[in-house]
Amino acid sequence: MHPYPHLYAASAAGQPTGPVSVTAPRLPAITTAPPAEFDGPGDVWSPETLLCAAIADCFILTFRAMARASRFEWTDLTCRVEGVLEKADGAAQFTRYTTYATLEIPPSGDAAKARVLMEKAEHGCLVAASLRGTRALVAEVVQTP
Repeated sequence: MHPYPHLYAASAAGQPTGPVSVTAPRLPAITTAPPAEFDGPGDVWSPETLLCAAIADCFILTFRAMARASRFEWTDLTCRVEGVLEKADGAAQFTRYTTYATLEIPPSGDAAKARVLMEKAEHGCLVAASLRGTRALVAEVVQTP
């Protein structure tokens, strides 16, 4: 890992109507628009869905690193994050995030250790930890045959 501080940059460009193009150095562009809840088309990424995706992605990457450091074997991890946007203190803001994660481990795997690592990954996700709002983890461990 590189020493801190780390700098991340992204840009966005748009016209009075239509989609917005989000770009970052060395990455493909992403097209965004308001979500359906804000009268957008609902069929492209929005800032709100990108935020939830960033939390889900960070959870999996954090879990991967922790599992590797613990020499913990696993086969698959899926993660869905629901963010609740509501009026709070007179402004719209995300007030809570729920991470739903399902981890598949081999039949000989330690389900208790899997749950501990999932909790640590949720706590250690730097994206989620940087946000306001409450956080919850709904974790499921499945031992595959």
